[in-house]
Amino acid sequence: MRRIAILVMLAGVIFLTIGSYQIYQTKTAEKESLKEVNELLSNREEHAVKNPLEFKPSPNEKVGKLQIPSIDAELAIVEGTDPDDLAEGVGHYSGSAYPEQNDQIVLSGHRDTVFRSLGEVKLGDTFTIQLPHGDYTYEMVDSKIVDADDTSIIKSTAPDEELVISTCYPFSYVGNAPDRYIIYAKPIQTD
Repeated sequence: MRRIAILVMLAGVIFLTIGSYQIYQTKTAEKESLKEVNELLSNREEHAVKNPLEFKPSPNEKVGKLQIPSIDAELAIVEGTDPDDLAEGVGHYSGSAYPEQNDQIVLSGHRDTVFRSLGEVKLGDTFTIQLPHGDYTYEMVDSKIVDADDTSIIKSTAPDEELVISTCYPFSYVGNAPDRYIIYAKPIQTD
């Protein structure tokens, strides 16, 4: 019985060590991405596109920053939503638009990393997307919870611009969450 107890404790220590290391790696990658994005934004003239319709980043490229003042969040935006992309920040769904492209913009992130406090955002709160060619502010107008497999939220809204932010739900769920929390926001100001 004592050997079983020791094995269970050892397994627990191993799982805690692995989990702690993964959290450390993710936090380090997020900080590095944010540093890279801040450098990009500090040299806007050098990286700006003349026509926002031509803004088409490469996969895993750090493209800008998402600011959510109500939860004091500054997050790097990475092109793509693969696990490697989401480990570095907020992922931009490649099939969606960017600001000034007059269609739906879809950003996704993990609920246990970049969007840990997303559930605290309320109607009327703002989001600002900072890109090399400008800053774009959106106001939250709605939210809903959908099944994890529901892809109907990703659709063209042309010619109207709409920001959609998604993360896994429930926020405190352990493992692969069964649902997605979706925030809808409309543009209120552009530079």
